[in-house]
Amino acid sequence: MKYAVLIGDGMADYPIEKLGGKTILQAARTPAMDYIAAHGNTGLAKTIPDGLPAGSDVANMSILGYDPAVYYSGRAPLEAASMGVALASDDVAFRCNLVTIEQGRIKDYSAGHISSEEAEILIETLDTELGNEELRFYPGISYRHLLVARNNLGVETECTPPHDITEKKIEEYLPGGKDGDFFSDMIKKSMIILELHPVNLKRIEEGKNPANSIWVWGQGYAPKFTPFQELYGKAGAVISAVDLLKGIGIYAGLDVIEVPGATGYLDTNYEGKANAAIEALKARDLVFVHVEAPDEAGHEGSIDKKLRAVEDFDSRIVAPILKHAKASDEPFTILVLPDHPTPISLKTHVPDPIPFAIYRTDKTDSDGAETFDEESVKKGSFGLVKASDLVGILVKAK
Repeated sequence: MKYAVLIGDGMADYPIEKLGGKTILQAARTPAMDYIAAHGNTGLAKTIPDGLPAGSDVANMSILGYDPAVYYSGRAPLEAASMGVALASDDVAFRCNLVTIEQGRIKDYSAGHISSEEAEILIETLDTELGNEELRFYPGISYRHLLVARNNLGVETECTPPHDITEKKIEEYLPGGKDGDFFSDMIKKSMIILELHPVNLKRIEEGKNPANSIWVWGQGYAPKFTPFQELYGKAGAVISAVDLLKGIGIYAGLDVIEVPGATGYLDTNYEGKANAAIEALKARDLVFVHVEAPDEAGHEGSIDKKLRAVEDFDSRIVAPILKHAKASDEPFTILVLPDHPTPISLKTHVPDPIPFAIYRTDKTDSDGAETFDEESVKKGSFGLVKASDLVGILVKAK
């Protein structure tokens, strides 16, 4: 049996008045996911355990088969692993966003989805100006970067994700608690350094949002994972544009497959990801394919972009992998799901259960769902399950 787990980050949503009371999944054209739901088995999965933040880190850890209540230590350490940054036992890794601040408010949590090339210059400047033996900045992809603090600095600091406070006054959400003043001061110093940086002056000339500040959040120590193959007896791989997913894969001992042109946004290389997944399964049992674009559109509050992202995920990821599965000589299982809802109305993650559908090429039974969406799957035979159990359900099913 071969397994493909296809994750459309943030696809789930609430009913939207402009769509006639439909959710994004109900309104979007998604024939491949609808086929999987109609010819397979469906249900709802709880990806966010009670008491943990409704982040992509927690949700995707669940989907990859790791109970966050056991393994979660913070988002940034996972990204550090993907970036090749080794953490000592007293190192605290922070996600470091490049953001746009205007009139004391976060206007754009992604600085206009700044290019990785521009961002690298800015992060290197910050490392030169603010970095020292206690602090190091590391460039990542687009607006997503890393700050590592030594000697347990900031592990108890209270931080807020920037995508949760768009258009809100930053003074009310600057880092607080222990060491909060230190990191708040660092953010303010970054504004002075970045405001007139040549990269930003050029972006302003081009009508783009400047990356005129950093924002730190999601900190934690390096986690310890039991290898995926030891837990599930399967060799697997992860395909994603974002360091978070790659980091979970690295800690789990999964192969991380790099796809040229994978951006984490609407312009990502969908075909490259689908082809890489099909190729990966020649030598492995299971592949996780993650697409960030629907989540980004949700954070932007754009109905049109989210519809496009979901439809692209269906036609350019799910459809070719489904076609390959149906033509394969080997039995094939596909699991399709979002990691969490990112409602257009809220522009941030919520912990609500998400819809999922499982299709097996060697079984013909289905359970009544006609389409893949938040309501239809409630008819499914799985009911409500714990998301971290899904991989086990897949590989143990007969």
